[in-house]
Parts: sequence; C-alpha cells; structure tokens
Amino acid sequence: MARSCHHCEEFSRATLVRRGAAEAGRGLPAIEAGMPLPAGTGLDRRSFVSRGFGLALSVYGLGKLGLFEEGIARAAAGPAQPVLVSVFLPGGTDALSLLYPGLDSDYRRLRPSLKLDPAAGQPFSEDPRLFWHPKLSPIATLHGEGKVSVLPAVGYTHPDQSHFTSRHFWEVGATDAGLMSGWMGRYLDRTGSSDNPLQGLSLDYQLQPSLASAKVPVASLAAPDEYTCGAPGVWGQVEDRMLATLGPLGARRSDRFLNQAASATAASDRLRRQLAPFAQNSGNGYGSPVPYPEVDDSFPHQLAGLAAMIAANLPLRCVAITAPGEYDTHSDQPQALADGLDVTARSLFSFQRDLEARGLANRVLTLVWSEFGRRAEENGSDGTDHGAGGTAFLIGTGVRGQMIGEFPGVNNLDDDGNLKATSDFRGIYCSVLEQWLNEDAAAVIPGAASFGRTALLK
Repeated sequence: MARSCHHCEEFSRATLVRRGAAEAGRGLPAIEAGMPLPAGTGLDRRSFVSRGFGLALSVYGLGKLGLFEEGIARAAAGPAQPVLVSVFLPGGTDALSLLYPGLDSDYRRLRPSLKLDPAAGQPFSEDPRLFWHPKLSPIATLHGEGKVSVLPAVGYTHPDQSHFTSRHFWEVGATDAGLMSGWMGRYLDRTGSSDNPLQGLSLDYQLQPSLASAKVPVASLAAPDEYTCGAPGVWGQVEDRMLATLGPLGARRSDRFLNQAASATAASDRLRRQLAPFAQNSGNGYGSPVPYPEVDDSFPHQLAGLAAMIAANLPLRCVAITAPGEYDTHSDQPQALADGLDVTARSLFSFQRDLEARGLANRVLTLVWSEFGRRAEENGSDGTDHGAGGTAFLIGTGVRGQMIGEFPGVNNLDDDGNLKATSDFRGIYCSVLEQWLNEDAAAVIPGAASFGRTALLK
C-alpha cells in the first residue's frame, strides 16, 4: 500500500534511532539532549543457530541457548494462557477523524477543509455526537457486536508532543524518560520463564520496546513462515531429504560432548518439523479459515500467521506489532489517513474472525494505540499537527464493549488547542494486567495505586 511521507523530521529520526537500538553491536545513533533512549537499549540479541541450521528468529536476553527448545516444548504442553496483542499506529493518529463530531459547529469551524461529512460514517452508538471514520466500518461492525471497547480520548497528564518521548512513555508504562524496560517486558519478568523466548514476541525485524525485559528472553520474528531451517547451497527436495536424514543423528550418546551436539541436532530437527506448517501454508494464509486483505503490506499476513501460531499452541503471552500507515499527517491528511486505516481495520477484522472460527477468541485481547492525537484545528497544509488526547481500542470477545472515558468535546480544548484526555493509558494498563493477565499492576506499573481502574471484561 502507499505510505504517507508527509511526516515531521522528528518522526523519521525517532524511527531510525529505535531501529538502530535494536541492531546489536552497532551502537545508538546520535539524538538530541534530553530525549529518552528507547526501552531495551543494550539488550543482547542472538540469532538462534544450532550447528549448521539457522532459525530466522532474533532472541534478546537469552542466556542458555540449550534451554530454548525445551522451554518451548514444556510451555506449549501446559494450559492455554491468555494472549495480549499490542498494535501500534505510528505517528500520532487523529482522534477527531477516527471518531468525529460531524454535526458540531466548532468542529466544522476548526476544520473547514478536513471536516468529515456525517453521512459518510456510521453513527457511534454510545455517543450521538460522534461518527466512525468511513474506513473504520469493520471496527464499527465489531463494536456493534459488543467486541470493541473504545477510548475516545486517552492520554496522560502534562502531555508531551514529541513522538519520541510520548511513544516512550506508552512503551514503558510511565511518564519516565529514564525507564529502560517495557511494561509488557516487566510483566514477563515476573511471570515468564528463562527458556521460552516466544513468551514475548515482536512481529517485526526488531525488538518492540514495550517487550524489553530485564530477566527473561523475548524474541522478534518478521513472520511465522520465516522461522525455518536451512542449509547453505542446498534447497528443494534435496534439502528436505538431507534434513530428514540428519534428524536421527540427535539420538542420545554416552559421550557428553557428543551428546551435547546430538541434543542440538535433535532440537533443530524437532523445531523444523513443528514449524514447517507455517512455511508450507504461508502462501494460502497459513490455512486461515477466513480471508485476509490482499494488499501490498505485510500486516494482514503477519496477523494470519499469529492466529496460526496461537492455534498451534505455541507459548505466546505478549505480542507487539506495528500497523500499516504513517499517521503523522502534517499534510495531505485525508488520503494518508484513509489508506492506513483501511488496511489496518480490515486486517484486524479478519484476525478477530479468524480467532473466532478457530475457537480461540476467548484467549486473545488486542490493544490498538498511538502515541498521541492531533490538534483540533487544521493547519495550512491540509493536515493537523501534534496533539494530546488520542483514540485507542480494546478488541476481543471478552471485552465489555463499552466506551472508556467520555468524549470531551471540541468546545473545551486544552491551552494548546488539543483534545483533553479523559482516560489515562497507565490506568488502562493496570486494568489489563489485573483483569486479563491476572497480575498485580503495582509490581509492573510505577505508581499504579494512583490510577483508576476500569471494568474491561464481561
């Protein structure tokens, strides 16, 4: 899909810095004084390699590679765990377009060019002032089924309008520029294990900072079908037969050094067989029971693979993924916003239907968020500038499907002309931890006691 390139320089710089932080051994690009380092900086990354077999999985913080396969096998054999999926909309998504007060005279005055026609979007059933962006109709459908809780104005006190800083706050679960672990990473530090890196999975080529842990391993993987064994210079049937022949070499040996090599060979063979279906079925959507959007973007393919991984009972606990589109729409906002929302909404709809068809929907909660919203008044470039209160969604069959925090209106903006936040993201994290993940929020979120809780689940 086409991606917007009309974003500010700070957005581009933040993206490059985070990408550099996830590349082990290459150091961190220079940034301005006072900007926080990305969560997870300094974590060691290892691409899992066993003898001649390479698995395209980057593992962060893993101490003993020999425990890797054992931990996956043991965790996968246990009881099914709840899964939290974090979907990030990069750039600061315009809340006043996602749910817009189409009939409000102040809205129409502030946005003479960008205002959306009330007739173009579905009415939002929980607040008659609001309408869904036309490209969010798939999310509106799920909301009508009671499977989406909407946060129309979420943020935090004393909002920071820097992409870098605000995203960092959301990722670490605190307004603390010095905190270096992600909020989901700290949860895994308390509840995870030392030998299961799939417990925290970044569906990306790099570590998503919200998963940055201090004690347990987490992993990054571009797509499930890229998690494969391979041998240099060999492919096709010859490769398959070679790998199948080498598998029995993993039989236990009396010599401890030979046995160590044999164990590595056996582990590689076991993983190859377990994960082969992902590569074999990637061309037909991993055997998904529902269709996903056929677009020039990896997002729907990644979500289809994620559903298949959950169906295979791989031991996933927290998953982070970035949605398509760049939402830093300083100019030419209508088309850029519509393009990103279209693929994102249709893909999330397919993912939810996929989970339902597989009987897995009660295990998965999806959180969709962005670092901030946009200013209420349009600028002179057919776009909007950085704001405060933004929009977020909680998607799943288990959510209450009720609005969290009210829409504050555009006649009561803050001193900078931004939408005021009526719910705090840290309180949402606390509620997710306690109600979905059954964990003490005070052990994960700094100052958790000071944030109100919301009943998220039915």
